[in-house]
Amino acid sequence: MLTQPQNARFLRVFRPKPVLVLVLGLFLLAACDSDRRGERRGGGGGGNLEMAAPERVGVDSERLRRLSDLMRRHVDAGEVAGAVTMAARHGKIFHAEAVGYRDIQARDPMETTDIFRIYSMTKPITGVAMMILYEEGKFRLSDPVAKYIPEFAGLEVAVGEDRNGNIITEPMERPMTIRQLMSHTAGLTYGLFSQSKVDSMYLEAGVLDYNANLQQMIDRLAGIPLWGQPGSQWHYSVAVDVQGYLVEKLSGQKFGDFLEERIFGPLRMVDTDWYVTAEKASRFAQVYTYNANGDLVADEVFPGVNFFGNPTFQSGGGGLVSTAMDYMRFMQMLLNGGELDGARILSPLTVRMMHRNQLPQGMDFAWGGVPGISFGLDFAIVEDPVEAESYSKGIYYWGGAAGTWFWIDPAEDLVFVGMIQLFDGAGHTRPDLRSASRRAVYQSVVQPNRRRGR
Repeated sequence: MLTQPQNARFLRVFRPKPVLVLVLGLFLLAACDSDRRGERRGGGGGGNLEMAAPERVGVDSERLRRLSDLMRRHVDAGEVAGAVTMAARHGKIFHAEAVGYRDIQARDPMETTDIFRIYSMTKPITGVAMMILYEEGKFRLSDPVAKYIPEFAGLEVAVGEDRNGNIITEPMERPMTIRQLMSHTAGLTYGLFSQSKVDSMYLEAGVLDYNANLQQMIDRLAGIPLWGQPGSQWHYSVAVDVQGYLVEKLSGQKFGDFLEERIFGPLRMVDTDWYVTAEKASRFAQVYTYNANGDLVADEVFPGVNFFGNPTFQSGGGGLVSTAMDYMRFMQMLLNGGELDGARILSPLTVRMMHRNQLPQGMDFAWGGVPGISFGLDFAIVEDPVEAESYSKGIYYWGGAAGTWFWIDPAEDLVFVGMIQLFDGAGHTRPDLRSASRRAVYQSVVQPNRRRGR
């Protein structure tokens, strides 16, 4: 058991050496969890995902210090308040570290057990929930979405504006499918990341209103034309929030209840939720942006967001909070082929479907202009490591709006999660910790797997 607050100090800077292995074993045996929700889920997080010296998993501990130095350098420069990074290989955590501050003003140091807004790292969790129902025969990927959401039948597609600024529409050329919904090719948009008349209509209608429920979101979407023709191009959108609604429709349960029963409980993700309880508030990291001078200032950025109350709107696209350890357990389950510590969530072949390219032949993944990347079912995938400037073919990954990021590498049997709380602001962009951390981790792997791309 590994996520206990009383052990946070030990985990704050964890770079073990072989002589510490016995101590680590005693630490793992002694850990316990007093969190009420952890007891309901069968104990605290961590389970059998044990700590190990880097050398035990083919990682050079001295070279691994570059990852620690990277994070500290950005904290010391005032570019990031604090960070938690965690990595595992062959099912063993070889790096778990916190640097900087949870709250700069209060001078509260960051701890590895701290809780973060993971925003779009909620999406892969929603995707797993969908695929649980897929395995149960509740839908096919080729099914029209309107089969389950009749409000979407007959949606029009925006193609331009007339001289008075009114939207010109045309009929859908083909029905929107669940596969398109899970690969961001359904013709929806977000209202946040692109500028169009349809995006403006999303904002005016309050499609992602935190005080609404999922049915109200569907009703509002049904009154707005699609951004593009289904299946015509990749476009980031509210599609995963629609998936959350589908989970409710197909399971007969509230979305959050389904996640708790089928994912969080079995995986002992004890701190993953839609909000932070009063008992855990002291572990909730402050979120920052930049002011005009490039200084860090506390700011939630999204208006109306309140992470200290249970929200009406359970956003499958970006509503969860979590810890590095909780997300580590989720990632390790996927790397293991759908199982962790005896809890099977999905079959290995279903997991493989999720990180297989689902885009139509010839369609580019159009996010950030990075070549060599495709998109599966709620994951981006490295198809060409040379073009993508990556290390392994088949890495699948995503990130969150407030700077969190993760990747899963089946070829090297490696998973990594990074947690910060930082938005771009006032013309200043946050440092590229995602690619920098990838280089720092892989340059420390001195015993690569022989069976590449498995």
